[in-house]
Amino acid sequence: MVPPLGLRERKKQQTREAIAEAARRLFGERGFERVTVAEIARAADVAEKTVFNYFPTKEDLVYWRLESFEEELLETIRERRPGESVLAAFGRFVSVPRGLLAASDPEARERLGAITRMITESPALLAREEQIYGRYTNSLAALIAEETGAEADDVGPWVAANAMMGVHRSLVAYSRRRIVGGEPSSRIARGVRAQAKQALALLGEGLGELAPGRS
Repeated sequence: MVPPLGLRERKKQQTREAIAEAARRLFGERGFERVTVAEIARAADVAEKTVFNYFPTKEDLVYWRLESFEEELLETIRERRPGESVLAAFGRFVSVPRGLLAASDPEARERLGAITRMITESPALLAREEQIYGRYTNSLAALIAEETGAEADDVGPWVAANAMMGVHRSLVAYSRRRIVGGEPSSRIARGVRAQAKQALALLGEGLGELAPGRS
């Protein structure tokens, strides 16, 4: 069990969330590029330095929750069922809607649309996203190498990780086109599952038996 947070940790978490919420609101009103960190600090009633203490870059104000995605993905693969391959565990993970896409209320759908438009219209955010994808790929490749006992100079784990992350990136792009187009979240989620199944089948012949889970 995870122990409850102490008072200091709770206050830090509240400050972090208050800064992120102020940024989300301002970005939604004016777009990512037109909002400064100083304005976010004023809106959250903190010093500009405090914003950077919690979010090293302005882009992190948008992507800060993606750290948990990476951790959950790697954990899913590490803890996969006996006989289950890395690819199957990966597919099971990326096929499940998360965050605002998993919510059905109108407010969540509106927020999802605003965030999606903001990202797709911002060169800075798209560039930061590429860096995040690269980090995910490297982490996944390292785990695959560990699970398969690959040599340090073996390109196989890196190739496999790039192929799998290509599926994830394609699913993100698929979702965004439909979010911007105003499709209901439930329909998008069904489409993501169908597209994931099709994409993973394309990889299955080459990666399907990659590091089956231990019995």
